[in-house]
Amino acid sequence: MKSFTAFVEWDPETNLYTGLVPGIPGAHSQGATLDELHGNLQEVLELCLEELQGIELPQFVGVQQINVSI
Repeated sequence: MKSFTAFVEWDPETNLYTGLVPGIPGAHSQGATLDELHGNLQEVLELCLEELQGIELPQFVGVQQINVSI
């Protein structure tokens, strides 16, 4: 079993949670609840990984906080 990190945001226009797994093409989804989003992301990630079998995947390194003056 392998773990992946997903970025999750709340979209106020659609009232849905959206998520994506960085570095995995096509690994994104949405859901009305965090549990629904988790299940949807798990399903789409499994499908994407089947398509990418044999290809070396990027490794998640971390996140950086960026400050800007606005």
